[in-house]
Amino acid sequence: MNIAVILSYDGTAYHGWQVQQNGPSIQESMETSVERLLGQKVHVSGVGRTDSGVHARRYVANFKADCTIPMDRLPYALNSFLPPDIAVSGATQVPDGFDARFDCTQKEYAYYIFPSTLRNPFHERYAYRYNYPLDIGCMQQGAQRFVGRQDFAAVRSQGTPVKSTVRTVFWCAVEPVDDLIRIRVCGDGFLYNMVRAIAGTLVYVGGSKLTPDDVSAILRAGDREQAGPTLPACGLFMNRLWYGHTPELVPFGLDR
Repeated sequence: MNIAVILSYDGTAYHGWQVQQNGPSIQESMETSVERLLGQKVHVSGVGRTDSGVHARRYVANFKADCTIPMDRLPYALNSFLPPDIAVSGATQVPDGFDARFDCTQKEYAYYIFPSTLRNPFHERYAYRYNYPLDIGCMQQGAQRFVGRQDFAAVRSQGTPVKSTVRTVFWCAVEPVDDLIRIRVCGDGFLYNMVRAIAGTLVYVGGSKLTPDDVSAILRAGDREQAGPTLPACGLFMNRLWYGHTPELVPFGLDR
């Protein structure tokens, strides 16, 4: 059977989702846990390759295995083999053709910034601390320039070659959340380090190093050097996912 699992994780100790030779990964932990539980070697396919140090509030993966454990009990069974910084919250049987990556229609990432000259130990692993004041209003204006279908070559790092750097961003929002600033970006797909570079560019806008109009010009130019920096991985979370064409995932809130 094909099983989809919903999980979350603190990515601090991991070299991203994908199995790596040089360090631990979320995928490796999941595959090891399934093998220990079911006695079967499986390939666990994930919705995306989150980078080293990136977190996930909501993540979907799937694997094919013979499993007699009821789906409502499977999360408890898997969690007994998983480390404390990875947790499965749901499981369901899905059609044989389902793939967590290719059946996802939209993804939302959230990036957290802590604007403060003083450290806060409770934000160290989950937000980027910025030492200078930021104008959220200007950041909000700049964020709107990323919305739409356009070429995002200016806000990506060199990595795995892609056929096109054109993507659709459905929304890009900047909002205060307690003592943090949250940037939410939702799109149909993302280039390598794209959200972290968008966040870095908006920090430059909020700090008056760039204007909202500059953002539009930078995107048109497609020049990575003109945009803001790629911010650290610690502030980035995979936040929400959409699987509107997979009714089995509707009960888990993955249809909207």
